[in-house]
Amino acid sequence: MALLVAALVVAGCGEKKTELGEGGSVVSGSAGPAGAQGADKSLTRCDAPVATLALAENPNGYTVSSAYHLPASPVPLIRLIAQQSGCFRVVDRSAGLRATVREQELKEAGVLRQKSTVAKGQGYEAQYTLVPSLTFSEQDAGRSIAGVIAMIPVLRDIAGLIGLAEQVKLKEAQTALLLTDNETTEQVAAATGSARTTDLGAAGALFGRLGGGAGVGWSNTNEGKVIAAAFLDSHNKLVAQVRMLQAKELPPPVATQGRP
Repeated sequence: MALLVAALVVAGCGEKKTELGEGGSVVSGSAGPAGAQGADKSLTRCDAPVATLALAENPNGYTVSSAYHLPASPVPLIRLIAQQSGCFRVVDRSAGLRATVREQELKEAGVLRQKSTVAKGQGYEAQYTLVPSLTFSEQDAGRSIAGVIAMIPVLRDIAGLIGLAEQVKLKEAQTALLLTDNETTEQVAAATGSARTTDLGAAGALFGRLGGGAGVGWSNTNEGKVIAAAFLDSHNKLVAQVRMLQAKELPPPVATQGRP
């Protein structure tokens, strides 16, 4: 018990520090002319893109409990996954597209220079559309764990241990990705993904500070990280189907400075 109290005191007195590149989820890094940088090792990739791809919001929204604080849309994360995998050339059909249209309107209005690089008829079509869907569920395992502790005299007598155990929760996420051919409207591929983690709550924070065997394999996480992992899982399963598609005619490659 003294060790637990000491750990909490030390943790409370620690100096706060911001570490760049730390935290986040399994969906991380960047994508672009330099390739996939910092992508998770479990990401499945293609040797070459098969087509251009647009991502669309699920028209039915995303099924989550109102108690969870999640981003409004998972599409930005999925766009990063799709570009990092190299299976598609990703085209923008959201905020970036609206900005492009606005620039064209400004040119027509005489605001921009006439030799502007922004012009009509230069955009690339989306040959496929990917629609994500999400179903999130949570199972509270704290009560059962607390019940086990209550049956063991040595553990039961440790003040607050049962209360900490009641905060343990299993967090799960299940996702799906649906791929449609925009030329034929046929759904050519679909895949589901899932992920599960154990959130220790306050107990996780405590054991994490203590270190040692008690915290091994346990993750103090939030719902968003589990959902990101589930989308990565569904993407990896989708890639197995995408690799079998015949490649469509692609637009010219992105211009780069080249490498010395």
